[in-house]
Amino acid sequence: MKNLAKLLSGPKRVKVGSAPEGYDALLLSEAATRTGGVLHIARDDARMSQLATTLAFFSPKTQIIEFPAWDCLPYDRVSPNPTLAGKRMDALWHLATLDKMPKAGRIILTTVNGALQRVPARDVVASASFKSSVGDEINVDGLLAYLARDGFARTSTVREPGEYAVRGGIIDIYPPGDESPLRLDLFGDQLESVRRFDPLTQLTLSKENSFSLEPVSEIFLDAQSIARFRAGYGQRFGATAGVDDPMYEAVSSGRKHMGMEHWLPLFHERLETLFDYVPDAAITMDHHDDDARDARLEAIQDYYEARKIGEAAGEGEVLGGGAVYRALEPDELQMSAAEWDEVLGLRPVATFSPFAVPEGEAQNRVQVIDAAGRQGRDFAPERSQPNQNVFDAVASHVSDLKKQNKRVIIAGYSEGSAERLGGVLKDHDITNLVHVENWGQALAIEDVHVALAVVGLEHGFETTDLAIIGEQDILGDRLVRAPKRARKSENFIAEASTLSPGDFVVHLEHGIGRFESLETVDVGGALHDCVLLIYAGNDKLYLPVENIEVISRYGSEDSEAVLDKLGGSGWQARKSRATKRIKDMADQLIKIAAERELKEGGKMAPPTGLYDEFCARFPYHETEDQQNTISDVLEDMASGRPMDRLVCGDVGFGKTEVALRTAFVAVMSGRQVAMIAPTTLLTRQHFKTFSERFAGWPVNIAQLSRFVSAKDMKENKRRLEAGDVDIIIGTHALLAKDVKFSNLGLVLVDEEQHFGVAHKERLKSLRSDVHVLTLTATPIPRTLQMAFTGVRELSLIATPPVDRLAVRTFILPFDPVVVREAILREHYRGGQTFYVCPRLNDIDEVTNYIKENIPEVKTAVAHGRMTPGDLDRVMNAFYDGAIDVLISTNIVESGLDIPTANTLIIHRADMFGLSQLYQLRGRVGRSKIRGYAYLTIPAKRIPTEAADKRLKVMQSLDGLGAGFSLASHDLDIRGAGNLLGEEQSGHIREVGVELYQQMLEEAVATARSTADGTGDQMDASDWTPQLNLGASVLIPENYVADLDVRMGLYRRLSKLDGRAEIDGFAAELIDRFGKLPEEVESLLAIVTIKQLCKPAAVSKLDAGAKGCTVTFRDGAVLNPAGLVDFISKQAGTAKLRPDQKLVYRRDWEIPETRVSGVKHLLTRLAEINGQG
Repeated sequence: MKNLAKLLSGPKRVKVGSAPEGYDALLLSEAATRTGGVLHIARDDARMSQLATTLAFFSPKTQIIEFPAWDCLPYDRVSPNPTLAGKRMDALWHLATLDKMPKAGRIILTTVNGALQRVPARDVVASASFKSSVGDEINVDGLLAYLARDGFARTSTVREPGEYAVRGGIIDIYPPGDESPLRLDLFGDQLESVRRFDPLTQLTLSKENSFSLEPVSEIFLDAQSIARFRAGYGQRFGATAGVDDPMYEAVSSGRKHMGMEHWLPLFHERLETLFDYVPDAAITMDHHDDDARDARLEAIQDYYEARKIGEAAGEGEVLGGGAVYRALEPDELQMSAAEWDEVLGLRPVATFSPFAVPEGEAQNRVQVIDAAGRQGRDFAPERSQPNQNVFDAVASHVSDLKKQNKRVIIAGYSEGSAERLGGVLKDHDITNLVHVENWGQALAIEDVHVALAVVGLEHGFETTDLAIIGEQDILGDRLVRAPKRARKSENFIAEASTLSPGDFVVHLEHGIGRFESLETVDVGGALHDCVLLIYAGNDKLYLPVENIEVISRYGSEDSEAVLDKLGGSGWQARKSRATKRIKDMADQLIKIAAERELKEGGKMAPPTGLYDEFCARFPYHETEDQQNTISDVLEDMASGRPMDRLVCGDVGFGKTEVALRTAFVAVMSGRQVAMIAPTTLLTRQHFKTFSERFAGWPVNIAQLSRFVSAKDMKENKRRLEAGDVDIIIGTHALLAKDVKFSNLGLVLVDEEQHFGVAHKERLKSLRSDVHVLTLTATPIPRTLQMAFTGVRELSLIATPPVDRLAVRTFILPFDPVVVREAILREHYRGGQTFYVCPRLNDIDEVTNYIKENIPEVKTAVAHGRMTPGDLDRVMNAFYDGAIDVLISTNIVESGLDIPTANTLIIHRADMFGLSQLYQLRGRVGRSKIRGYAYLTIPAKRIPTEAADKRLKVMQSLDGLGAGFSLASHDLDIRGAGNLLGEEQSGHIREVGVELYQQMLEEAVATARSTADGTGDQMDASDWTPQLNLGASVLIPENYVADLDVRMGLYRRLSKLDGRAEIDGFAAELIDRFGKLPEEVESLLAIVTIKQLCKPAAVSKLDAGAKGCTVTFRDGAVLNPAGLVDFISKQAGTAKLRPDQKLVYRRDWEIPETRVSGVKHLLTRLAEINGQG
């Protein structure tokens, strides 16, 4: 097609068809050099950031400026995220102070929402900067006034963009557009030095000669702006409007106030738009941008009208009228549709469409261009065929493309994954791969070559002369993710379980010691990292890092432990006691599991056609994890053995849908389904959900709970026994002895952390051949551990639904104004609020407060002591939206799903447990609207240390899908408990939580192998080969500086299993820390060698320049005949000494040769052993 820059020469509309995502970035990069550059309007933030990463490949020298929209709602009471606000100002400042167009052009990226917003004028932004160089005199008071005026927040330690800290003559500042913060060192008023530092370690990174600062907020709190705001506020809303208005008072006194950005026009003489900042830029747009603009303007109008209704209704008569929201006209804050059309009418505008554009559109004064692109090939069919190799298919496809004279690029998602992908493709005959860093290099290579690059593409694309094959097209997933699910649990708790100096550890042979430090020791001229452990009497033990798996953490940081004596007998006695108890427990567990294995479970398969029809009723798109979980469950049900699977998915991630589909399959197979939930409210909700989804199907559903009258309860039990009820949903009333089933096939347990072991065992005894599916978001550690040990199957749903936003969590002393604002804010966006109290006697106090201070909202109370009828009426009204605020105890904790309830206020949050807080927070933010959680604590009381820790964890777990990490964290904090539940876990304290888990896992595996008749072959894993290869074995400090991170990497390295995992780990290291140093290459090679030692039965190996000596485990050779045959073929360079050690002579002067030679030898010995 014609160069896009030429098409964008005058005011006209161009529609570019057949331009799939990815290809549009290439077209954009070609247009970037036109005078004035290009302003691209993406449909949303995700699309904008993806475009930025793709443009970095296609046009690395082009100046890319990103301008995001605010991340809060129109007419909100909260401010936009400070980091995002800083990024916006950084973009505006660069645009306002730009000189000439860069040679490679300029592309400004924004979203529809960002382009609509009005912003401070160019001259105001350009003049609001602060610059200085080393040696200059600085007016410190002037600098601090500038920081306060322009929106920087003062803290004690600078960690986030937009913060500053003052410590004597040192001022730390984190400018929002910079990679790292600045440290200014002053001598009096003279600037002595400027240094960059790491916000995590607070250590210096580099020196600078000068610095410049720009504002972090669109509002400047100087005297002129404040006067302008006061005058404008009075003019628009009346002279008395500011009386007792907290925002007006805060701004008048020069303080920042949450949400003040929504009155931006009052602080400035005039506002402009992003289009004014780039007067000569051409405009390019995504497909469907016009629809997104109309939807946004409609939403803004809705919010504005809701605010005006609230203001007219006298919102906030109480609290001195402080919470009245006086909204500005939409046109003052945003462009109108007419203004938007007028601006675009004066400029060249191109809209990209992934589809071929019909010819007829050209008549509508829009020039139509076909870019001749299409989405690339997806290798999903080959991936799903067990007898086909996907990489062979890629090689064949590349060959076909080359025959069509197309330039081919294989795109990895990251450096590490591209490198590994290249390695695999070379094994499949794509040997002409060339690494390229950008599009220019890809064009420069010869036609016979295939380019391998890092491009952030979701999918590849093809044009007439180019084909890009994306990593996801080939693998369906990114290589840098865990290659298999076996270690998933450890990956989740890797962060929580790193070793820090001072932690108690347990050594398999020597017992409890204290981790002192990581020391680098010189061993025969090669540097070795060793872990220094301190034992009783200050005895020291140096442990090489490659053997780090023999130590484990003792428990959580507040554990108290007594150090063992090196060489003492106390540890061995304690260990053997624990081993015996654990063995008994494992035998019992395996007996239960084996009984289930031997039983015939009903084979249940989904009826084709009907099942698809049932699934089609699910109104959302299934996430990848949800699909995998459903497949796992269906596989279990069709296996003919009773299923016992734990589905661990975060709150609101779609576990109920898994249960519905499982129930459908069971019912269609002619079996009954029992669903058990911990509370009557949850039972009622499930009953409603199941009834709606099964409507129109010949399925009878009944419930057993307090919501059902005694007469109906009796009738339901009778029908259940007679087989007239297909699905029964109830609380633990279902476990009563008088509940009998006709043909039970499936038991579903929801929110299983609320059931005691006795309840669960009763469930299992209902019928030992039933399928059991357990659902939970925060599994209690006991269950989680059972899944770890392989007694139960575990499925994880860790991906949030599309468009799900993380709940914004605020922890604050109880503040009546904030609480009032939170409730009214939710009320005026058409939502509802949960107000949760820890105790019954708090409810009256809270109810009275809300009735007095927020009379415009309707409230109701719900708690466990109400009669079933009353509780049912209240919950029905809340579901139907007749109640705005539900004041309750934590009865609402369990699984209630009300999409319109998106604000949660917790009274006395310090009185709740971590799992409770997490479950409660999961009640909000379940639709596409952002949820808000306010955890209030008493204003003048300091929470206990444990409560404080819980609240901090809650705030740090702001990301989606944190329930699993939380339960794992919990497992570490309070120990696992006995899996069978009959005795508590005192013996965990004897051997430490990690070793306990490891011993249990091994005991279960041993018991299982004995039960399988494979004998006791499980002791292979409890010994560690000793290696000395004379090569440096360490992760250098200049490669990974942080000690905790280094220790975490060593521990993860010790758990890697097989070549694929080692490769994945190497890819991750390259991504996180850069190219691997020689020492790390040696370390990875030694881990591989160590894994070869076990099948070769080698317990010790010493290698040097002249060869190596191999010591076999227990001095015995497993296949003597094979070994003799091997030695005889070595032409006198190998011999077996009388002490059964193998001497292998070679010229191994160079460490690399030595390592590869040892690998070759051990591979051969393993083969010989396997033949014995």
